[in-house]
Amino acid sequence: MKKWPLNKNLLFALTSSSLSRQTKLSNFHTKAYHCIQKLRNCNDFTSATLAHSNVLKCGFLNDTFATNHLINCYVRLQEIQDAHQVFDEMLEPNVVSWTSLMAGYVDVGQPKMALWLFWKMPRSSVMPNDFTLATVINACSILADVKVGRRVHAQVEILGFRSNLVVCSSLVDMYGKCNEVDEARRVFDIMDSRNVVSWTSMITAYAQNAQGHNALQIFREFSSLMLDRPNHFMLASVINACASLGRLVSGKVTHGAVIRRGHDSNDVVASALVDMYAKCGSVSYSENVFMRIPNPSVIAYTSMIVGAAKYGLGKLSLNLFKEMIDRRIKPNDVTFVGVLHACSHSGLIDEGLEHLKSMYVKHGVLPNAKHYTCVVDMLGRTGRLDKAYQLAKSIQVESDDGALLWGTLLSASRLHGRVDIAVEASKLLIESNQQVAGAYVTLSNAYALAGEWENAHSLRTQMKRTGIYKEPGCSWVEIKDSTFVFYAGDVASCPQGREMMSLLRELEERMKERGYVGGSMGLVFVDVEQEAKEEIVGLHSERLALAFGLVNIPKGVTIRVMKNLRMCRDCHEAFKLISDIVERDFVVRDVNRFHHFRNGSCTCRDFW
Repeated sequence: MKKWPLNKNLLFALTSSSLSRQTKLSNFHTKAYHCIQKLRNCNDFTSATLAHSNVLKCGFLNDTFATNHLINCYVRLQEIQDAHQVFDEMLEPNVVSWTSLMAGYVDVGQPKMALWLFWKMPRSSVMPNDFTLATVINACSILADVKVGRRVHAQVEILGFRSNLVVCSSLVDMYGKCNEVDEARRVFDIMDSRNVVSWTSMITAYAQNAQGHNALQIFREFSSLMLDRPNHFMLASVINACASLGRLVSGKVTHGAVIRRGHDSNDVVASALVDMYAKCGSVSYSENVFMRIPNPSVIAYTSMIVGAAKYGLGKLSLNLFKEMIDRRIKPNDVTFVGVLHACSHSGLIDEGLEHLKSMYVKHGVLPNAKHYTCVVDMLGRTGRLDKAYQLAKSIQVESDDGALLWGTLLSASRLHGRVDIAVEASKLLIESNQQVAGAYVTLSNAYALAGEWENAHSLRTQMKRTGIYKEPGCSWVEIKDSTFVFYAGDVASCPQGREMMSLLRELEERMKERGYVGGSMGLVFVDVEQEAKEEIVGLHSERLALAFGLVNIPKGVTIRVMKNLRMCRDCHEAFKLISDIVERDFVVRDVNRFHHFRNGSCTCRDFW
């Protein structure tokens, strides 16, 4: 009997060829054709069981081709147990039978069963084909199991599929989802031919692993070759890369490509655009894109809620959440992270606690460590440190979430001068072996602000002795299609450094005329004279980036600065004053949120 490959065009080929030869078909084959047609047309479990009975009555259960259609019918309806039972009753399951069942288990969220079948398959003397391998690689992607993925990759090499387009594209995707970007690139580079799926997989691998620059470079390479048109998956990944980098200009260019290709109504792409504009500090653009989505899904709503929250627009976030509930769209756990984040960054404590209580009771979403961390942040920002500490101590968290939790509490305790809680939080943060340098520096700051200079000195000495160094402050601005990066204190490597420093000194004098006293707000300077303190603060990376922007970006255009750390209070105060002095808008995205400076004030209302 002919072994049919797993091919989406198979059914159509069967139909057309059968119709053309219908008069010549035997009665047996005519019955088989009608049985298969009934299996194809099944759209519920009842019709599937009736078609199954018909297969039995007609005596086709031992016909591999007909039985494969029966398996596919149950798989399509996600009745995986029935599909498996049919498979077990087959006398000679072929590669299509095995692959169909594996794909079924992947579709119902049981990728481990697909892997179990794959390792069992060689015992039946049936060899996997390219679709089998692609299916099982997809199972590894879902599990993010690179160890098993490498074993499957070895089978790909042994079986001679290393140049197969479908298999290699799946491998690129798998390695990307397992955070093994270099391995994904190695597979991509050795491919003899590539299609839009291959390129999309590589772009997505970079975008999802904080290598947005490489993602954009690959997209430029794809576009220059003009091999194919980008699909909506590729464009969404490129937009995500722009969002992670804060590349507004590149994001707008990609948005233009989205419109030209007719993908602007696609929910995935539109949601990515909402997120990108929000992360680039253009929340008004986010709103415009969001308002044009005909029927926004939970993803689009969540993107808009989180974007507004990061921008300090807590009321807008909560109104969007209410609108979403009124439209009977079920929120997910990420939606509630956005809602609680909005309450935290806008000082809406009572609303935040109410939403936490309603998560499971009203919406069936169980709060996790990320939600409780938002509440700890919410309480800590308003000075309720004891409540925040008690809540943090009561939460069971994994290592990654624990670092975020204790880092949040440590920042709040430093802000409000609670050295006792800062000491406890920093110890737990250091024990988690994450954010160690940040924990030491923040605790040192807490000691110094409380006047405990000896403890501050001791911590700094311990950092030097153990080789722990704080991450350097880094900020960047985008002008046209170029990005300019600045590091704290590094004036020598700045383009137009002299002009920038001259401008900063002039602005410093004009700020002092308005009562500005710089040099110590929220910072630690041990044994540093006042003049030196002012110079150190004046050379923070965000100020260098701002000076460069003022020199090079025309008046009337908003200057957007991205920063890898939290903006200090001293720079925050300076940016407010400078926005009024030069009569310009600045947007700063730091590690926590956005600050939009205009006419001497900030959208965060000095609460961040």
